[in-house]
Formats: sequence, structure tokens, C-alpha cells
Amino acid sequence: MTEKELMKLQNGSDVRGIALEGVEGEEVNLRPEAANVIAAAFVRFLMQKLHKSVGELKIAIGHDSRLSADDLKKAALQGVLAEGAMAYDCGLASTPAMFMSIVFPETQMDGSIMITASHLPFNRNGLKFFTRDGGLEKNDILELLAAGAELEERSADLAEAHSLPLIDIYAASLCDKIRRGINSRDNYDRPLTGMHIVADAGNGAGGFFASKVLEPLGADTTGSLYLEPDGSFPNHIPNPENQAAMGAIQGAVLSSRADLGLIFDTDVDRMSAVLPDGQQISRNALIAMMAAILAPDYPGSTIITDSVTSDELTVFLEQELHLKHHRYMRGYKNVINECVRLNDAGTVSPLAIETSGHGALSENYYLDDGAYLAVKLLIAAAKAKAQGRALADLVAALQQPAEEREYRLKIKGVEDFRSYGQSVLTEFEARARAKGIEIASPSYEGVRLVFPGEGWVLLRMSLHDPNMPMNMESRQPGGCEKLTAAARELMDGFEHLDTGVLE
Repeated sequence: MTEKELMKLQNGSDVRGIALEGVEGEEVNLRPEAANVIAAAFVRFLMQKLHKSVGELKIAIGHDSRLSADDLKKAALQGVLAEGAMAYDCGLASTPAMFMSIVFPETQMDGSIMITASHLPFNRNGLKFFTRDGGLEKNDILELLAAGAELEERSADLAEAHSLPLIDIYAASLCDKIRRGINSRDNYDRPLTGMHIVADAGNGAGGFFASKVLEPLGADTTGSLYLEPDGSFPNHIPNPENQAAMGAIQGAVLSSRADLGLIFDTDVDRMSAVLPDGQQISRNALIAMMAAILAPDYPGSTIITDSVTSDELTVFLEQELHLKHHRYMRGYKNVINECVRLNDAGTVSPLAIETSGHGALSENYYLDDGAYLAVKLLIAAAKAKAQGRALADLVAALQQPAEEREYRLKIKGVEDFRSYGQSVLTEFEARARAKGIEIASPSYEGVRLVFPGEGWVLLRMSLHDPNMPMNMESRQPGGCEKLTAAARELMDGFEHLDTGVLE
């Protein structure tokens, strides 16, 4: 494949593309050949990074439930083997488990590859790469793609690949964390006995959490949904932010009268939860819940979130938990890297988390791991039950905005859409200041307008696409109409920006 073709597969810090036909207008561009040469390039990348000979390298490859996964996995295994490295076939796995293959004493991989496209439609797929330092950065991905373009597709005997039941090892480690966290005197080995917990894997890779974690620990999982892997995703999009997905787990909790519901995305690096009354623990509530769980162990610490979190969350974190709220940029790698930076600089920061459900804890290798978040929730829920309290008590003081909206304003007719978007932001801020509108400071992403007592509006650039998302929240019913009207006045005259969605 040409370098131009491969470079089109770069998506942030991942490789992503269209791997299957079936969607009109979307041509396949992530073929097994691409997985083959990119995996081979990863071998060479690790040789340079680790200063090891190729024969010493151990590389694990796993995948989620996508229909294209097997062909891409075989091609990637051949690429690794043909280079002369040792390849380990992990089969169905989660993204966090693939990173942990580098950490576990019994595996100690030098690098790993996860074949996934997270929550994207069935025809998409991709590759995520890990070293002992975590996931690769954008520049590393660009380097891999450029190196892969210099290579020819190669073949190898797949019988030389080692089989590694990684998800069993990973699940056992989660069970151990829960046992130690609850530390039950009465039933140490099965500390979830007497609890009814339902899970929804969305036919992705997360079904193991019910069969290999919850059930061995004694939980009743009756009423769990869509645990069987099926890459056609016949029931709902495996995405905790999807309304149909959240509605499914809410319904399962209520109909089963469960103590807790857990829902994962396709590759299990995100999760959300549902309380017994059907209340969602997602977005701001998930951040608040995790912060409340961590606060006793990290008093006065800093919680890092993305830019679209609510003012009500800030009040909860700072006034109820006496923590600091550092509202940063969108993008899970952005918040994680900021968490690492702050800790390295001496500012204690135990949690980096997006409203999407990507959450990484400093105590867990800064790994965005939905199953680990679930572990922390389960420990807290079991302790609360033993004390006659409810898990919801942790976030009882969290207030919610009355309304929220998101608009996406497309940038059209300009080649350098990022520069144009920045010019829009500069003028947007100037116009707001001229009208006496308060500007949030510091702001690490876009321009956030503050309307005291009413709400806020944030205009920013999309991470990858030629559009400008505008998020807003109101403290009053009907307030988003007023906020939209105020924003519309500031958006007049931008020739290449489609502001029609604000009408």
C-alpha cells in the first residue's frame, strides 16, 4: 500500500478504517495487507525503542467481536512472525487486557496490538498499539504508517503463533482486586454473594465480565443482556452514550430488580452504570461517583475532566468533596497525558476521565479501563450494602443542569479548516467580551461563555473533523433557547461556517 493510502488510516492515536463492505458510499480501505505491514512496522518500532533483537520480542495480538477481526488478526500475526518476533494470539480480548499483557508477570509482553474500532459501526475496524509506557501517541502512529508503506506484505506460518488465554488472566486479576477491596470476613472468595448485578456487553468483548468476574464472585447476573460476541451488533450500538443502549440496561435493572447495572462499550475501555431505581451513572454522575470513591484516599487531589463537564460537577467536586476540578480538553489521550503531567510535576491527580466514560486512574497505570471502573464501583457498592447504605448516597449532593444541547457547525469551502476555526474562536471571544459576557478562564479548549445563574456555552474545534461543536447547559427549563439566541448573535457573518443549525 502507498504511504498516502496508509496515512488516511491515522485517527488520533489509533489506526482506523473501513474494513467491510455493506455501507453505501464507504469503500474498504483497511485491508488485511494494511494490518500486515503496520504490524511488521510495529516490530521494528519496538526493536528501536527497547534496544532488543527481533528474536527477543514478544508481541500479543487480540481483538473485539467485529466481523473483520479474524482476517485482520491473521494478517497482523503474519506480519509479526515474518519479522522474526514471537507472536501471541489472544483471541477475543478487551483493549485494557491487551495493555495488561505487558504488565502481568506471567506474560510480560514487549508490546501489544488490539484490533478494534471501539463503538463505531460494524464495517469499521482499527488497531491500537501499546508499549510499557501505554498507548502510542499520534506521532508514533504516523511513524508506523510511514514505515509500513516501505514494506511489502509478507506471509508466515500461523502455527508458529502461541495461543494465550489472556482474558482469563485478566479476569482473574479483576476478581483478586475486588476480593482484596471488599475484604469480606464472612465470604472472602465470593464477596458479591447476595448482590444482583446485570451487565450489558452490547455483543462486544465485555461478556466475560459477567461469566468470569461477577459470577465467580457470587453475584446473581440474571437479566444480563447481549453477552454473546456478535460483530453485527444486532441489538444496539455498544456505546454507553447511546440512548438505546442506556435504555436497555436501565430496563434490565428495573425488570430484574437488580442492585446495579453495568454497561460496556465494544472493547471495554469505557463503561457506565445504572442504580436500582434506573438512575444513570454516566457523564457527570460517573465522574462524581468515581471522585467520591477516590476522595478518602486522595484528599485535596485534582480531578481532570474534558471541557464539556457541568458547572454543577465543579461545585460537587470542590465544595462537597474538597477536591480540585481541572477542566481540560476533550480526547481521552489528552486528559490522560495531562494527568500524567500533573503527577510528574508533584500535583496529586488520581483520575482523568471524559464525559464519554473513558476513565483512567493513576493507580492503574493511567489505563482507560471500563472494567477497572466497574471494579471500583462494585467494591463501593458492596461496602455500602454492608453498612446499610446505598451507592447513590455518594452522589446525592450532585446537582444536574435543567437542559443541555449540542450543535455541530460545519466548516465549508476552506482547505485549512483548523486555521479558519481558530480565527472564528478569536472573533467569537472578542465579540462576547464587547458585549460584556464573562469568559471562563483558564480555558484549555475553545471559548466558554459564562452566564451567571443561567448556564454556559462552549464553542470549540472538533478533534478530527472540519466542524465546530457548540455545547451548552442551562440551569433553567427553556434556558437553552435563550443561550442559543445569545450565541446566534455572536456567530453572524462567518462565511465558511454553517450556522443554520442554530436557527
